[in-house]
Amino acid sequence: MPEEVLFESESNQSREEIASYLRNVADNLDSGNAITLKAGSESVTLNPPARPTFEVKAEREGPTDSSGELSIEFEIEWAEDGEAENAESGGGLEIE
Repeated sequence: MPEEVLFESESNQSREEIASYLRNVADNLDSGNAITLKAGSESVTLNPPARPTFEVKAEREGPTDSSGELSIEFEIEWAEDGEAENAESGGGLEIE
């Protein structure tokens, strides 16, 4: 299935600034509110359902014999038609 990017933003931020963005997302999820992403003149508002799929991924990109780039990716996904998707992993997630 082809992917359509609805919004994208990438910039260097302090750890505190990133935590603030993630806190805003968490607060909106907790309260059942939509999440609006804005950068310049671009914006998109999404309203996750009560039980979306949550994916967490840690990656290292680059050659195996030298330094690469590390990343942590958090993804919340759901079907546009609201149908629940079954996604199970090998154990419960813990983040410390």
